[in-house]
Amino acid sequence: MRKLVLYFVVITTFHLAAKAQTIKLFDGTTTKGWHLYLKSGPGAWKVIDGAIQLDPKADGQGDLITDNEYENYELSLEWKIAEGGNSGIIFGVHEDPSIDATYRTGIEMQILDDQKAEDNKKASHLAGSLYDMAPPLHAAKPAGEWNKIVIHKQNGHLIFYLNGKEVINTQIGGADWVKMLNDSKFKTWNGFAAYPKGHIALQDHGAVVSFKNIEIKQL
Repeated sequence: MRKLVLYFVVITTFHLAAKAQTIKLFDGTTTKGWHLYLKSGPGAWKVIDGAIQLDPKADGQGDLITDNEYENYELSLEWKIAEGGNSGIIFGVHEDPSIDATYRTGIEMQILDDQKAEDNKKASHLAGSLYDMAPPLHAAKPAGEWNKIVIHKQNGHLIFYLNGKEVINTQIGGADWVKMLNDSKFKTWNGFAAYPKGHIALQDHGAVVSFKNIEIKQL
């Protein structure tokens, strides 16, 4: 009996250690592990100077998503947006041919040139925001500079960090979440935020945007 208990303790410990391991989602040289939403290959996304970068003039436009799906995790990366640019990190994405875009199901952490982008009129649309739901508590660095983010998602508890500062803290499905949702454009979107486990997407919004040091730790 003691041997059996010890066996389960060892297996459980190993499993928890494996979940807590930080994994690189981007190797710095290839787009391995990523594909265009509802398509194959990276399309207009290329690796330039150690970063995944969108070429908005190239063939194969579309959001780039992870091959794998994730549920409870801490995602960290750095992003840089061109002047006047708009993009986002969208997660909880359900890939299905009947769903035309990642944002139909996924929750977005906004990426924006807060100074010159057209979509800078609402606080909940600024960089670091929970897009169209809650504004960030701190501002991002300007266009052309690298911003570091962390998205912590565990059992529906969502925390965004921008350059080391907490900017969003909410519970999916909680009272605050419901109020924010009802005040947003997602109010009538049946599939929005409906999938706890899903893909992570880098948004193509027609601007040059770069991502590097993309890592995930499953919780």
